[in-house]
Amino acid sequence: MKTTAVRLLCALFALMAVLTAQPPGGSTVLRQASQLDVEGKYAEARALFQKEIDTATSARAKANAQRAMAMSYAFEGNCQKTGEYEQMVIDYWITREKDEPANAFYQQGEMANEAARVCIDAGDLNAAERWYKLGTRLGLKEPGISADRTALWKFRLAHAQARLAARRSQRAEAAKYVAEAKTALDAMTDLRKAQEQYFPYLEGYVALHLGDHRQALAAFEKANQNDAFIQCLIAQTYEKLGDTAQAREHWQLAAKSRAHNPVGAYAIPLARKKLS
Repeated sequence: MKTTAVRLLCALFALMAVLTAQPPGGSTVLRQASQLDVEGKYAEARALFQKEIDTATSARAKANAQRAMAMSYAFEGNCQKTGEYEQMVIDYWITREKDEPANAFYQQGEMANEAARVCIDAGDLNAAERWYKLGTRLGLKEPGISADRTALWKFRLAHAQARLAARRSQRAEAAKYVAEAKTALDAMTDLRKAQEQYFPYLEGYVALHLGDHRQALAAFEKANQNDAFIQCLIAQTYEKLGDTAQAREHWQLAAKSRAHNPVGAYAIPLARKKLS
């Protein structure tokens, strides 16, 4: 990406940051607490999240607050505590299996994968692998699951296994799982378009962690340039290539994120540390 284009994107993200200072969804207190996490005020954020958990007026509201608490711990890279709170949310969705069977199992899988994403980003690869495998098992329990949804879960697991293999410097294993992810992606119909953006991210991630930096950069340029996680990966790639100016510009982009999810939990603290 050319320097001028990056500067324009920086300006755009600065504007978006102002317009979206309060994270959407949930109660006012949850939004306030999420913003505190974004600002790095984790203890204050968790005090508010705990208040929401303790005073929740329904089981679903409590689960929503527990999920937000999981993300609060994610901002500090705490895989174990994130997993503890994601398990509480999974336990809630277990109670919904009879009344919402399709959604209940899908949400259980989503929460396990969310914990896995935090753990792999935190460097706990073994925990990440356990959570990813659990997420797939739970998601595939959906009654009458469609072929597309089955392919989605297979894609997500192969995607994760390829990234884990790359982090472990297992080149052949990573290549095998990248191929499996492509097969699962190709098997999708209605869901394929939405999932295609995650394949170049996978190719770039694997190449980056295996030391193929030019290949990684070429793949990342095909990924979602508005994703703060991708911006971090591009910044890391430029650092490996010795281009500190381009790296810094992408760290600046990532630091603009206001997301209270695994992407924001990884990107915001890391980008700010890099820029400090």
